[in-house]
Amino acid sequence: MKKNELIHMMGICGTAMGALAGLLKEMGYRVRGSDQNVYPPMSLKLKELGIDIIQGYKPENLTPRPDRVIVGNVMSKTHSEVQELLKSDIPYMSLPEAMGEYLIGNRHSVVISGTHGKTTTTAMAAWILSSAGLDPGFMIGGLPLNFANSFNIGRGNYFVIEGDEYDTAFFDKVPKFIHYKPRSVILTSIEFDHADIYKDLNAVKDAFIMLLKLIPNDGLFVYNGEDENIKSILNHLKCKNVHSYGGKHSDWRIDGVKFSPEFSEFDIVHNEKKVNHIKSELFGEYNLLNALSVYIVAKNLNISEDKIINAFKAFKGVKRRQEIIGKPHGVTVIDDFAHHPTAVELTIDGVKKRFTKGNVFAVFEPRSATARRKIFQTDFAKALSHGDVIILSEPYDQAKIAPEDRFDAKAVIEKCKAYAPQKECLIGKDADEIIKLITKRWKPGDVVLFMSNGGFGGIYEKILKT
Repeated sequence: MKKNELIHMMGICGTAMGALAGLLKEMGYRVRGSDQNVYPPMSLKLKELGIDIIQGYKPENLTPRPDRVIVGNVMSKTHSEVQELLKSDIPYMSLPEAMGEYLIGNRHSVVISGTHGKTTTTAMAAWILSSAGLDPGFMIGGLPLNFANSFNIGRGNYFVIEGDEYDTAFFDKVPKFIHYKPRSVILTSIEFDHADIYKDLNAVKDAFIMLLKLIPNDGLFVYNGEDENIKSILNHLKCKNVHSYGGKHSDWRIDGVKFSPEFSEFDIVHNEKKVNHIKSELFGEYNLLNALSVYIVAKNLNISEDKIINAFKAFKGVKRRQEIIGKPHGVTVIDDFAHHPTAVELTIDGVKKRFTKGNVFAVFEPRSATARRKIFQTDFAKALSHGDVIILSEPYDQAKIAPEDRFDAKAVIEKCKAYAPQKECLIGKDADEIIKLITKRWKPGDVVLFMSNGGFGGIYEKILKT
């Protein structure tokens, strides 16, 4: 690409697309984009960067003619804007292709992958490398609270990136991480997800096998040693520097965990010997294990213990990952991105360990491509039953999902009642009705935990104004 090229991005408000838009703008390109789901925080961030967003996908969005188009994975051949692109001779590529070719290049790529925890773990890794003075490039699939942006070009030899297993684009049906040239890899977990593109767990494993095969012999692989699905594919590894973390059967584990509303602390144990003590604002044992994986990578990159410890103390987390957004009437309101049953359960448990005095309202919007399908209904019911008050939203737009495959909120609530008969289990048709259900019941000291990977009808702003 030549400097000052006009780049048009389809699906620009996705977290990764928005981050790439900012990187390209910083590199000197002219950037604009289109999207039909324009909502904060990404829409505000793009506006702040001076990047124009066109509402909706239309053929005329390609006028004036751009020099290049980057196509997000939300796009399909059925979009009229895509059809206009395919009729033209405008060069186009996917987001991962652009990342690998123009931003990672020949640098040491640190790829954070797995079904859960990628965004927070990527932000941690980027922060620790930055705090150590290594000036890494990075792209994070969320808005990290320690940085002004979710992206950085960086002048150093490292590039830290979130390695998603979702496919790249309608014209490039491979996992995104295939394009990221992985050299050091963290693999947090493997579970069945993305039911819209993977038929079963084995198909998901096949995707991660591709990742393992890409790590060079002299690379680094750090994995959750308690995850049976990861262990089942380790025979595909060729790299020699391998570290497991998790429980007593792993090389590394955590011990002496203590939670308070302000911070967590824990010991790091390597081969049953205590090697360090970490204090952090992260909560939930799953997040502490994510921190452990980053610690292992930092040690292998020869970052000093003092710099690692101080960086963990200063790490603030990521927006929409257990983010406290307000405390109206003495009630703590938390926004979280959880959208898979395991993440929902772990998030609720983490919040309950952090806040022990009041009730935790577990409020969930089925919004992801998988969550809007009935495949995990029983698992969602089990997960949500960990809350003290359970409130389930009707699923986000199900028009494109076959009726027999759709998530049934009433059926899930009935299962919640069976798992937790002593608890209130409620359905709200929209954000306004859910807010009424909450405000009739909340009292000072309670916690309202919103879980959605989308806008949730603006519920976050609305409840703070109520």
